[in-house]
Amino acid sequence: MMHITKNRLDEATEVLSEVLRFEHPADAVLSSFFREHKSLGHRDRGVIAETVYAVLRNRRRLEAWCGDRATGRRLLLAALIRVQGISSRQLEEVVSATEQRWLAERQAAAAPQLSYAEQADLPDWLAGRLAEVHGEERALRLAQALNRPAPLDLRVNPLKAKRDEVIAQLRADGIACEAGVYSPLAIRLAEKPSLAKHPLFLDGSIEVQDEGSQLLGFLVAPKRGEMVADFCAGAGGKTLLLGGLMRSTGRLYAFDTAERRLARLKPRVARSGLSNVHTSAIAHENDARLKRLAGKIDRVLVDAPCSGLGTLRRNPDLKWRQSPEAVQELTAKQLSILSGAARLLKKGGRLVYATCSVLPEENDAIVDAFLAANPGFRIVSAQDVLTTQGINLACGERLRLDPLEHGTDGFFAVAMERGE
Repeated sequence: MMHITKNRLDEATEVLSEVLRFEHPADAVLSSFFREHKSLGHRDRGVIAETVYAVLRNRRRLEAWCGDRATGRRLLLAALIRVQGISSRQLEEVVSATEQRWLAERQAAAAPQLSYAEQADLPDWLAGRLAEVHGEERALRLAQALNRPAPLDLRVNPLKAKRDEVIAQLRADGIACEAGVYSPLAIRLAEKPSLAKHPLFLDGSIEVQDEGSQLLGFLVAPKRGEMVADFCAGAGGKTLLLGGLMRSTGRLYAFDTAERRLARLKPRVARSGLSNVHTSAIAHENDARLKRLAGKIDRVLVDAPCSGLGTLRRNPDLKWRQSPEAVQELTAKQLSILSGAARLLKKGGRLVYATCSVLPEENDAIVDAFLAANPGFRIVSAQDVLTTQGINLACGERLRLDPLEHGTDGFFAVAMERGE
């Protein structure tokens, strides 16, 4: 049972008020807050973060329960009681008499009638869009799955360890875990221990990576000695996987428009033991530095910038920070990036387009528009590609993953090959 003190409650209220402005990602706001409050221990930080995320995940239902006085502080108190199981009696010593009376009043009131979007705990536009795509019943269950906290998945570095050996060592250290369902390198932990100082992390044997994200690397399926590009590498989680699958041979380019993201990749590469990774910051998808590689790359992964709505389990603030207009702007960028990346590919090479979105306008619509404009490319069955690697996943031609059906984040990916 969570124990919360007056100080922790006041600190959570302070940071939540900043998060609810939605000017910056919630994890960045929390990280900044914790840097400024260095006296907070690991457990205290966990209590504050957990409570803030409970509000973000359940905001609409909590607002309905709070009624017309749903301030940030009251949403926080409602989350403690309605989501985290704290009793009113436990809060008596840490809230004011006015807040005690308000809580008693709300608990005595009749349960509010919730709209469809409130039941889904999504903004109206997003709840409506998912209902259009999946039907109301499945969309509601998908929304509920997206609103639950994600488990902690690890990826074993095949250059340094075997999965069975890693599982045995983690269990010997008292960390409950099991092999992933799909990825042959995935391990799922029962809880969320801090691993930053664990020997397996320090020596590069493991990395934190959602199992669904790992499958994107297996869809690229790079071979030893090839030239491969991770076109939107970011901090390089998929780059590291691709390098491991290549057994650190060939040449692996990690491109991104943000140097600070690529900078975070460098120590991870050093820890992983990879020697074939070459990072390069580019201005855009048509950067002149890319021209020398045109038609030379064997495999290109385009993990395109997207709404991120498939990652709501980890980033629940995204559903409040995104909008239909923002998604529309992204789709133009996604098609442009895919088209630019395709120019790197040699004849017979493989191009994988992927997002962590659950919206068709960022997924199928982009691939279909690209194929219509580039008849020399054809889709390769995702299921066939994965099956040849011993991954049993009935996904058909296009890979679609979600937490409801697969227990992973929401992902979409399509493998295409350029004609000879």
